[in-house]
Amino acid sequence: MKTIPEKLRAIMKATGKKQMELAEYFKVSQSTVNRWLAGAEPEGPRRDAINEAYEHLIDHEPRSHAGMIVPLQGFIGAGSEIEPDFEQTPPEGLDQIWIPFELDDELIAFEVRGNSMLPVYREGHVLICYREQKRPLEYFFGLDAAVRTNDGRRFIKTIMRNGNQVDLHSFNAEPIQNVQLEWIGEIFAALPKTSVKRLERQGGIQGRLQVM
Repeated sequence: MKTIPEKLRAIMKATGKKQMELAEYFKVSQSTVNRWLAGAEPEGPRRDAINEAYEHLIDHEPRSHAGMIVPLQGFIGAGSEIEPDFEQTPPEGLDQIWIPFELDDELIAFEVRGNSMLPVYREGHVLICYREQKRPLEYFFGLDAAVRTNDGRRFIKTIMRNGNQVDLHSFNAEPIQNVQLEWIGEIFAALPKTSVKRLERQGGIQGRLQVM
């Protein structure tokens, strides 16, 4: 039997919501949520609301294996040029992807557009990568990664050193030369479209806890 703090953490992990957002949903202060997480017992109606939210959550998640929910943050170009600034992607993502892995690190997802990285990355594949860049540029030389250039384009490419510059290589297209990278997303997994479990962003506890 899970405790109230465990249930609250499960809700936060599944929905991506922070303490303030939970406080707004349960109509209490953030300090009250913080006390609950520290082990304080909620009053009856609040405890019932937390239990109901948690039960609704587990009723709408796959039960055959452990996993986590990853927000689909838009598209990434494998040949196509994707300009993230024009996507107007909400913080919780265009969609939510269920993946059969559990990690403490924050992951995000992109849907592949284009065919320049065939046969490894196909149109419609979902690329799972780390939200934060944790390694220096030099680590990625010779590796495939999600990247965003300083002029706002987003690709999946092989990063190669070219003197003091960086080139982005494709399997089936000419390289993009002499670019500066604003962000590198280390790839965790690439999932075929047919194996991806999409959750309804407005459905279940995720939709109910969405802050407008």
